[in-house]
Amino acid sequence: MPSRLADKEELRRLVGVLGEQQKGVFMLTKGAPTPVPFLASLAADTQRPVMIAALLHNSTDPEGVFSDLSQISDARDRNITLWGQVSCCPLSTEFTLKAPYPFEGLSAWQPAMQADSENSYRKLLSDPSFRSNIRSELKQPAAVRLFNGEWEKLKVLEVIRDENRRFEGKSVLEITNETGEDPLDFLLNLSLEEDLGTTFLSVLLNSDEDAVGRLLTHPFSSIALSDAGAHLTFFCDAGFGLHLLGYWIRERQIMSLEEGIHRLTGQPAQIYGIPDRGYIRPGAYADLFLFDPKTVGRSQARRIYDLPGGERRLTTDPQGVYGVWINGTQVSSETGAMEIDRYPGQVLRKFDS
Repeated sequence: MPSRLADKEELRRLVGVLGEQQKGVFMLTKGAPTPVPFLASLAADTQRPVMIAALLHNSTDPEGVFSDLSQISDARDRNITLWGQVSCCPLSTEFTLKAPYPFEGLSAWQPAMQADSENSYRKLLSDPSFRSNIRSELKQPAAVRLFNGEWEKLKVLEVIRDENRRFEGKSVLEITNETGEDPLDFLLNLSLEEDLGTTFLSVLLNSDEDAVGRLLTHPFSSIALSDAGAHLTFFCDAGFGLHLLGYWIRERQIMSLEEGIHRLTGQPAQIYGIPDRGYIRPGAYADLFLFDPKTVGRSQARRIYDLPGGERRLTTDPQGVYGVWINGTQVSSETGAMEIDRYPGQVLRKFDS
């Protein structure tokens, strides 16, 4: 999309249309070229709200995300409307070395991505110098990096060979503490032994729950960042709202149930200027959600094989949910989606300025 390639001047012109029309909200996944002060200048110039994603806690830069939120607070003190999008879920991903997403951001991994054949790729994974380069890079701190050598957060999820079943459910660090192997060597050797079919689970960001609790309760954070299952094989955060209600509110009690519901309903409607949504009151649209506060939550992610060609994806199941109504029509019950003649969803065309 053009905005991913635009320089700052072009980006300013693109967002400027919102200011000219005095409608709309701008959202951007921030990076080094787009720090919070620059995004605050866009909001100030256009007088339109700016959503800033993705504010996730990184244990290798533990104060970085709070610095972003502090800058957002400073902007709000100047009547500049910024919101920081935060997640109530750890960013975790399932992967095999056929598509090693957590490692692809490492410079030392780039030769593997450029291998011209599967045989060349396998040889490279066995190369001691390739492995040494990866270990060296992981020892160097990085401001932005998905995997940082935290082997205690990388588990063997599913193996191919029966003799390796003993590794399932254990972290690479736990295993190598027992075997005496180097963690990277163990991971690569196991995967090569299993024809690159070993499935691993890596928790990448948002693993420090005390820090995540601070993000969720910040006055200018918006609890969001569900992928709605779009990442297919890597992770599925479609149940983030259920996780907020069940884990963070019922178990951790970081906020009241009423506040949590508002953060999932009324607050987003206000931020995006969607009238008559997010509240139960006369005249509003009847978007309703029936759940049991004692049991609400989401299941562990599971794999299903319903993509074209029988390919797999991740999904998660609701728990403690008894009904969903859209515009007054019930579309699901405790048993799942209901058969209805006409779906009640409407295209949103009316917005508050």
